[in-house]
Amino acid sequence: MRLDNEQESRNIEDRRGSRVSRGAIGGGIGTIALALIAMFLGFDPGAILQGSPQSNISNEPQVQQAGGRDEGREFIAKVLGSNERVWGEIFQKAGRQYVPPKLVLFSGEEQSACGFASAASGPFYCPGDQKVYIDLSFYRELSQRFKAPGDFAQAYVVAHEVAHHVQNQLGIMGKVQAAQQRSSEREANALSVRLELQADCLAGIWANFANRDRKILEPGDVEEGLNAAAQIGDDTLQKRSQGYVVPEGFPHGSAEQRVRWFRAGLQSGDIKQCDTFAGRGVM
Repeated sequence: MRLDNEQESRNIEDRRGSRVSRGAIGGGIGTIALALIAMFLGFDPGAILQGSPQSNISNEPQVQQAGGRDEGREFIAKVLGSNERVWGEIFQKAGRQYVPPKLVLFSGEEQSACGFASAASGPFYCPGDQKVYIDLSFYRELSQRFKAPGDFAQAYVVAHEVAHHVQNQLGIMGKVQAAQQRSSEREANALSVRLELQADCLAGIWANFANRDRKILEPGDVEEGLNAAAQIGDDTLQKRSQGYVVPEGFPHGSAEQRVRWFRAGLQSGDIKQCDTFAGRGVM
């Protein structure tokens, strides 16, 4: 990725090295749920369902470099800044104001409005405080455990979480919550999957606009992003963890679905192509 022309975001709260107390998980979400967040890479589903706030790999940024440079933070700040620029322009053209989220960098464990998070819980968006949470050690997991290396794969992770904030700003999350409260458990889960797939598509929208304006993509970047989407598909993760697939338990969508929706946004740059709720009256 080429991020030299992107401004670093100022909306970063660097809490690495701070000490927090282990608190209760908001909305009754326990350790198993947090582990699922880690596996499936998304925002806290409990906040929607219950309405509570709740290695050194080539071309990957390092968390800390010799000489005092914190390349991991710089990378995150530029990716977040790029997202702010793109979504600010998109909202402005639509006659709306985009209020960007804060991004919290933490190490080890941290308390959010959605509950307690640890390094194992992976990146997530908390609608309760409108913040994205990430421990940069997750990127080693993404590369080594999930077999999704590359800087654009890492940027996709941030863009997916920011996309949840976009959904929140547009009122889509609220509509999904209302629809879930009227639905069966299976139907509510299906709506969560559609919300996640739309976030993948919106992440693609960001990449399309950012590349159109600033030429951020280099050869191989698109493949990195599509591979990341595939590697964190629910069927891929289930096969890796338990050897078989249970489609009814998908919280985010299959590898094919995640790749398809991310590609739809990336290739079209048209938000209208991201209506994963077609026919359900959500958008």
